[in-house]
Amino acid sequence: MTPQLQQAIKLLQLSTLDLQQEIQTALDSNPMLEVSEDEEPSALPTADLTAPLNGQESAAPTTVDSPEEEISDWQNDIPGDLPVDTRWDDVYQTSGSGSGGDDSDFDFDARNGTSDSLQDHLQWQLNLTRMSDTDREIATAIIDAIDNDGRLTISPEEILEGMPAEAEVEMDEVMAVLHRLQQFDPPGVGGRDLRECLLIQMQQLDPATPWLREAKLVVDKYIQLLGSRDYMQLMRRSRLRENELREVLKLIQTLNPSPGSMINPSTAEYVVPDVFVRKIRGRWTVELNPEIAPKLRINADYAALVRRSDSGSDKNYLRDNLQEARWFLKSLQSRNETLLKVSSKIVEHQRGFFEYGEEAMKPLVLHDIAEAVGMHESTISRVTTQKYMHTPRGIFELKYFFSSHVATESGGECSSTAIRALIKKLIAVENPRKPLSDSRITELLSEQGIVVARRTIAKYREAMAIAPSNERKRLI
Repeated sequence: MTPQLQQAIKLLQLSTLDLQQEIQTALDSNPMLEVSEDEEPSALPTADLTAPLNGQESAAPTTVDSPEEEISDWQNDIPGDLPVDTRWDDVYQTSGSGSGGDDSDFDFDARNGTSDSLQDHLQWQLNLTRMSDTDREIATAIIDAIDNDGRLTISPEEILEGMPAEAEVEMDEVMAVLHRLQQFDPPGVGGRDLRECLLIQMQQLDPATPWLREAKLVVDKYIQLLGSRDYMQLMRRSRLRENELREVLKLIQTLNPSPGSMINPSTAEYVVPDVFVRKIRGRWTVELNPEIAPKLRINADYAALVRRSDSGSDKNYLRDNLQEARWFLKSLQSRNETLLKVSSKIVEHQRGFFEYGEEAMKPLVLHDIAEAVGMHESTISRVTTQKYMHTPRGIFELKYFFSSHVATESGGECSSTAIRALIKKLIAVENPRKPLSDSRITELLSEQGIVVARRTIAKYREAMAIAPSNERKRLI
């Protein structure tokens, strides 16, 4: 591979955030590149999918056998010599437009804010609590052994073994400090298991809370039956009637099994879409996101120095940077064109999904898109990795639209994504007292003409993080 081809392929597989970093690196290292802030951003290409939903596919371009052949087409179009009097920002189209460095949207709270960990929060409370030096040392060891969910990860015996011998600490003292820490905020912190975590929280409730005594009994004695949802056995052993157990479960469900999550909330990860899909006047259109990259151009003043430079080394330096800048702009342009072309074919193939939802998803593999756009499958794989599409139904990675197929009784094909959607739909409307088993779901899909094995249903259900039928059973 030539260095130019390697650069083009590298840019092609970068995510939006990585691409922005790569552009900034190029701006810092190459004086010939600059951000155009004083001109109107050039319009990015847009694909208008005007074919009817059941229309014929457009003729596919000639298939290219390798990524190198795809990129070599525009490699050969770049002239060997560089006319220095050319307006580079007009000749070479840019890859997008940026926000122009506007500081009005800068999030100072997110930049300068602090987020204390659970250990910091507990240590702060410990500093406000009167304790002897020995007890404070025990408390520090306990806090260090609490995970992000608020659970104590080691036993009191291990904490005792870790204390220095000269401290002469006994187990009663360790347990006393542990019980004191279990009164800290958030409620339930320091529990050694789920049972103790829930009991700690119930100890801090008002004693007059309805059904509190019964809830403590269920959690303390029969939490295993509660976890397996064996309500008949639970009612028999706890001597609670169904309506009473229902009220007890409502109280237990108000507790937090992971109290540490209140202090360590998961940080939201934002996705910047690469393409937008909209329906305008009854037609689906695909356009690139103009905010994913700044508008780049060649610095005309530096480019003019190539002709005026007398020194051989200076001239070679300028010419090399100018050539690299030209290749970089061309690689960005090729990336955008390829991304738009692939996205348009995906939307054209999966138009049923955009119209009707997941149940109308069609089977699609890399080879189908590669054949339609005349590119190699490895190129399609690069384009669809870590690239996101903003649609009226949400934001999806381009890889989401690819799925295997399952045969139907009529001889057709059904997408595995559509089958997952059907499974989710069936489970959503099931009777919570008698949830659908995998075998029953197989029968229901068979009635719709979709032949799927029970083990396949189980695999799809587990992939969607849906519990088996015995764990989905509800009393309320």
